[in-house]
Amino acid sequence: MQSLKDRIRAEATVIGTDILKVDHFLNHQVDVDFLQEVGQELYRHFQDEPVTKILTVEASGIAVAVAAAMLFHVPVVFAKKSASLNLDQDTYTSEVFSFTRQTSYLMKVSKRYLSQEDHVLIIDDFLANGRAVQGMIDIVKQAGASLAGVGIVIEKGFQEGGRLLRQQGIKVVSLAIIEAMDESHIEFREEQ
Repeated sequence: MQSLKDRIRAEATVIGTDILKVDHFLNHQVDVDFLQEVGQELYRHFQDEPVTKILTVEASGIAVAVAAAMLFHVPVVFAKKSASLNLDQDTYTSEVFSFTRQTSYLMKVSKRYLSQEDHVLIIDDFLANGRAVQGMIDIVKQAGASLAGVGIVIEKGFQEGGRLLRQQGIKVVSLAIIEAMDESHIEFREEQ
Protein backbone atom coordinates (compact mmCIF):
# COMPACT_ATOMS: atom_id res chain seq x y z
CA MET A 1 0.00 0.00 0.00
CA GLN A 2 1.93 2.96 -1.29
CA SER A 3 0.17 5.58 0.83
CA LEU A 4 1.09 3.61 3.96
CA LYS A 5 4.73 3.34 2.90
CA ASP A 6 4.80 7.07 2.16
CA ARG A 7 3.32 7.81 5.57
CA ILE A 8 5.85 5.57 7.32
CA ARG A 9 8.75 7.20 5.47
CA ALA A 10 7.53 10.70 6.24
CA GLU A 11 6.29 10.32 9.81
CA ALA A 12 7.57 7.17 11.54
CA THR A 13 10.31 7.17 14.14
CA VAL A 14 12.76 4.26 14.22
CA ILE A 15 14.42 3.37 17.51
CA GLY A 16 17.46 1.15 17.04
CA THR A 17 16.79 -1.52 14.43
CA ASP A 18 13.71 -3.14 16.00
CA ILE A 19 11.17 -0.50 17.03
CA LEU A 20 9.04 1.47 14.58
CA LYS A 21 6.86 4.16 16.14
CA VAL A 22 3.75 5.10 14.17
CA ASP A 23 1.83 6.14 17.24
CA HIS A 24 0.73 9.51 15.90
CA PHE A 25 -1.39 7.99 13.09
CA LEU A 26 -1.99 4.28 13.79
CA ASN A 27 -1.73 2.98 17.32
CA HIS A 28 -1.93 5.77 19.90
CA GLN A 29 -3.45 8.68 18.05
CA VAL A 30 -5.46 7.34 15.11
CA ASP A 31 -5.95 9.14 11.79
CA VAL A 32 -9.47 7.89 11.06
CA ASP A 33 -9.51 8.98 7.42
CA PHE A 34 -6.31 7.06 6.79
CA LEU A 35 -7.67 4.15 8.81
CA GLN A 36 -10.59 3.93 6.37
CA GLU A 37 -8.08 3.47 3.52
CA VAL A 38 -6.34 0.71 5.48
CA GLY A 39 -9.68 -1.02 6.15
CA GLN A 40 -10.61 -0.82 2.46
CA GLU A 41 -7.29 -2.33 1.41
CA LEU A 42 -7.62 -5.22 3.87
CA TYR A 43 -11.19 -5.78 2.69
CA ARG A 44 -10.02 -5.85 -0.94
CA HIS A 45 -7.61 -8.70 -0.17
CA PHE A 46 -10.10 -10.84 1.78
CA GLN A 47 -13.49 -9.89 0.29
CA ASP A 48 -13.92 -13.31 -1.37
CA GLU A 49 -13.60 -15.12 1.96
CA PRO A 50 -16.84 -15.93 3.82
CA VAL A 51 -15.71 -14.01 6.92
CA THR A 52 -18.14 -14.13 9.87
CA LYS A 53 -15.91 -12.61 12.57
CA ILE A 54 -12.76 -10.52 12.77
CA LEU A 55 -10.41 -11.33 15.65
CA THR A 56 -7.74 -9.00 17.01
CA VAL A 57 -6.00 -8.38 20.30
CA GLU A 58 -6.40 -5.36 22.55
CA ALA A 59 -5.61 -2.57 22.24
CA SER A 60 -3.95 -1.23 19.10
CA GLY A 61 -5.42 -3.86 16.76
CA ILE A 62 -8.99 -2.83 17.55
CA ALA A 63 -9.14 0.32 15.43
CA VAL A 64 -7.80 -1.46 12.33
CA ALA A 65 -10.12 -4.43 12.87
CA VAL A 66 -13.16 -2.15 13.18
CA ALA A 67 -12.23 -0.28 9.98
CA ALA A 68 -12.20 -3.57 8.05
CA ALA A 69 -15.21 -5.08 9.85
CA MET A 70 -17.40 -2.17 8.77
CA LEU A 71 -16.90 -3.30 5.16
CA PHE A 72 -17.42 -7.00 5.91
CA HIS A 73 -20.45 -6.15 8.09
CA VAL A 74 -19.31 -8.61 10.76
CA PRO A 75 -18.52 -8.28 14.48
CA VAL A 76 -15.04 -7.66 15.84
CA VAL A 77 -13.95 -9.89 18.70
CA PHE A 78 -10.85 -8.82 20.56
CA ALA A 79 -8.73 -10.97 22.79
CA LYS A 80 -8.24 -9.44 26.21
CA LYS A 81 -4.78 -9.32 27.72
CA SER A 82 -5.70 -8.46 31.26
CA ALA A 83 -7.98 -9.94 33.88
CA SER A 84 -11.35 -8.26 34.25
CA LEU A 85 -14.30 -8.83 36.54
CA ASN A 86 -16.69 -8.53 33.60
CA LEU A 87 -14.94 -11.14 31.43
CA ASP A 88 -16.72 -14.49 31.23
CA GLN A 89 -15.06 -17.29 33.13
CA ASP A 90 -15.57 -19.71 30.23
CA THR A 91 -12.85 -18.57 27.81
CA TYR A 92 -10.44 -19.76 25.18
CA THR A 93 -6.93 -18.86 26.35
CA SER A 94 -3.47 -18.77 24.87
CA GLU A 95 -0.21 -17.70 26.49
CA VAL A 96 1.73 -15.15 24.47
CA PHE A 97 5.16 -13.56 24.94
CA SER A 98 5.26 -9.85 24.11
CA PHE A 99 8.54 -8.62 22.63
CA THR A 100 7.52 -5.00 23.22
CA ARG A 101 6.74 -5.53 26.90
CA GLN A 102 9.25 -8.37 27.44
CA THR A 103 6.70 -10.39 29.39
CA SER A 104 4.14 -13.13 28.86
CA TYR A 105 0.41 -12.61 29.15
CA LEU A 106 -2.69 -14.76 28.86
CA MET A 107 -4.85 -13.85 25.85
CA LYS A 108 -8.55 -14.60 26.50
CA VAL A 109 -11.70 -14.70 24.37
CA SER A 110 -15.13 -15.60 25.74
CA LYS A 111 -16.45 -18.86 24.30
CA ARG A 112 -19.71 -17.04 23.60
CA TYR A 113 -18.12 -15.10 20.73
CA LEU A 114 -16.35 -17.77 18.65
CA SER A 115 -17.70 -21.13 17.54
CA GLN A 116 -17.13 -23.86 14.98
CA GLU A 117 -19.52 -22.08 12.60
CA ASP A 118 -17.22 -19.06 12.36
CA HIS A 119 -14.82 -18.21 9.54
CA VAL A 120 -12.34 -15.88 11.25
CA LEU A 121 -10.11 -13.20 9.78
CA ILE A 122 -7.31 -12.15 12.13
CA ILE A 123 -6.25 -8.50 11.86
CA ASP A 124 -3.50 -6.67 13.72
CA ASP A 125 -1.46 -3.51 13.38
CA PHE A 126 2.01 -5.12 13.52
CA LEU A 127 3.55 -8.51 12.78
CA ALA A 128 7.08 -9.12 14.05
CA ASN A 129 7.84 -12.46 15.69
CA GLY A 130 4.23 -13.54 15.28
CA ARG A 131 3.51 -14.51 18.87
CA ALA A 132 0.24 -12.56 19.14
CA VAL A 133 -1.02 -13.90 15.79
CA GLN A 134 -0.05 -17.46 16.77
CA GLY A 135 -1.98 -16.98 20.02
CA MET A 136 -5.05 -15.86 18.10
CA ILE A 137 -4.72 -18.80 15.69
CA ASP A 138 -4.57 -21.09 18.73
CA ILE A 139 -7.83 -19.57 19.98
CA VAL A 140 -9.49 -20.00 16.56
CA LYS A 141 -8.46 -23.69 16.63
CA GLN A 142 -9.76 -24.13 20.18
CA ALA A 143 -13.12 -22.78 19.00
CA GLY A 144 -13.18 -25.25 16.09
CA ALA A 145 -13.57 -22.26 13.74
CA SER A 146 -11.87 -21.92 10.35
CA LEU A 147 -9.22 -19.33 9.55
CA ALA A 148 -9.78 -17.00 6.59
CA GLY A 149 -6.30 -15.53 6.87
CA VAL A 150 -4.27 -12.85 8.58
CA GLY A 151 -4.34 -9.15 7.65
CA ILE A 152 -1.51 -6.97 8.94
CA VAL A 153 -0.88 -3.26 8.54
CA ILE A 154 2.93 -3.30 9.03
CA GLU A 155 5.11 -6.42 8.98
CA LYS A 156 8.71 -6.44 10.11
CA GLY A 157 9.91 -8.77 7.37
CA PHE A 158 13.35 -9.08 8.96
CA GLN A 159 11.75 -10.92 11.88
CA GLU A 160 10.38 -14.45 11.61
CA GLY A 161 6.63 -14.08 12.17
CA GLY A 162 5.43 -13.65 8.60
CA ARG A 163 7.72 -16.34 7.22
CA LEU A 164 6.58 -18.87 9.85
CA LEU A 165 2.90 -18.17 9.20
CA ARG A 166 3.31 -18.44 5.42
CA GLN A 167 5.21 -21.73 5.84
CA GLN A 168 2.10 -23.07 7.59
CA GLY A 169 0.09 -22.30 4.44
CA ILE A 170 -1.74 -19.37 6.04
CA LYS A 171 -2.76 -16.50 3.78
CA VAL A 172 -0.95 -13.48 5.22
CA VAL A 173 -1.49 -10.04 3.69
CA SER A 174 0.70 -7.25 5.00
CA LEU A 175 0.06 -3.77 3.62
CA ALA A 176 3.71 -2.76 4.14
CA ILE A 177 6.63 -5.11 4.78
CA ILE A 178 9.81 -3.59 6.14
CA GLU A 179 12.98 -5.48 5.18
CA ALA A 180 15.40 -3.35 7.20
CA MET A 181 15.40 -0.15 9.19
CA ASP A 182 17.51 2.12 11.31
CA GLU A 183 17.27 5.75 12.43
CA SER A 184 18.18 7.03 8.96
CA HIS A 185 16.61 4.54 6.53
CA ILE A 186 13.59 2.26 6.04
CA GLU A 187 13.71 -0.35 3.29
CA PHE A 188 10.46 -1.94 2.11
CA ARG A 189 9.96 -5.33 0.46
CA GLU A 190 8.63 -5.17 -3.07
CA GLU A 191 4.92 -5.95 -3.40
CA GLN A 192 3.89 -9.52 -2.54
